[in-house]
Amino acid sequence: MLTKEQISEIREHLDRAQNPIFFFDNDSDGLCSFLLLQRFCEKGKGVPIKSFPDLSEEYFRKVHELNADYIFILDKPLVSDGFFEKARELNMPVVCIDHHDAGKKIPDFVNYYNPTVSTNEKSGPTTYLCYQVSQKKEDMWIAVVGCVADKFFPEFYHSFRKEYPDLTIDSEDAFEIRYRSRIGKLTNIFSFALKDRTTNVVRMMKFLINAKGPYEVLDESQKNYTVHQRFVQINEKYQKLLEKAKRGASGGLLFFQYGGDLSISSDLANELNYLFPGRYVVVAFVTGAKVNISARGLGVRKIISDITGDFRNSTSGGHEDAIGAKIMKEDLRKFKKRLADYVENKEQQNL
Repeated sequence: MLTKEQISEIREHLDRAQNPIFFFDNDSDGLCSFLLLQRFCEKGKGVPIKSFPDLSEEYFRKVHELNADYIFILDKPLVSDGFFEKARELNMPVVCIDHHDAGKKIPDFVNYYNPTVSTNEKSGPTTYLCYQVSQKKEDMWIAVVGCVADKFFPEFYHSFRKEYPDLTIDSEDAFEIRYRSRIGKLTNIFSFALKDRTTNVVRMMKFLINAKGPYEVLDESQKNYTVHQRFVQINEKYQKLLEKAKRGASGGLLFFQYGGDLSISSDLANELNYLFPGRYVVVAFVTGAKVNISARGLGVRKIISDITGDFRNSTSGGHEDAIGAKIMKEDLRKFKKRLADYVENKEQQNL
């Protein structure tokens, strides 16, 4: 959690900003974090970050294009040195709000808010931190969506459930809530809508900034037609890939590889992790010469880091039990073999 002093400081930053730009991670947690702060201060534009693993220097052009006077970076643990250097050159205020272990020193001029750094304990997702800042009860539904999407149960879920009993279930398990209630559909609508053309993503964000509640998102209308259209398109592909991945489950490792033009490895890995608890889940999306990997399982961050340590141009990062990584396609077979060997050795040790 953020301290009262940190909450006050962030609110002061939002108040001082005349035209802030919000860079946020390209998932439901990132999107909900942006929505909470934008709806709180009622100013600024949002830019989803699609570069991995860091917020690359190329994104700084958006600061100029949108004539921003303040930079907020949400739910993105890694920011390129070049991006920070450009901000320093312009004497541009930068505020970072995050809940990941970045493993990298943040420049002194950056206003950095991350409870995991100061307390060395697990924190709620960035959505949870941003809701501490905004505290707008009418936006609680957005906070619930972002928290549940990141496998976190917020204490205000009980209040939300009283107001929206038809959207919720009687549970304190974020995974159960996501995959057994209508909140799960909201998280997927948010996530899938980000995987669209820039024009449609911008239209979606404008719609969500003004949405009065969850039903305005769930019920198809002229306002959200493109959002629902995209959800239906992606969900059809998603369900087919999910069923295919489920058929390949065996032993302590569920490894699923696919290709195409749609990167939904993180969404697939999350649901497979729910469906097959206790197993290591690795989803590999092959695109050109590179492979995007989403991995879930106990201590998986260190495992993937060790396995890919000698791979050329490999990157990885995230939480202890849920990470994203990128390797070259030429190393995929070696990666899969090392991973299978690790799981097999672990199973033999537990016999």
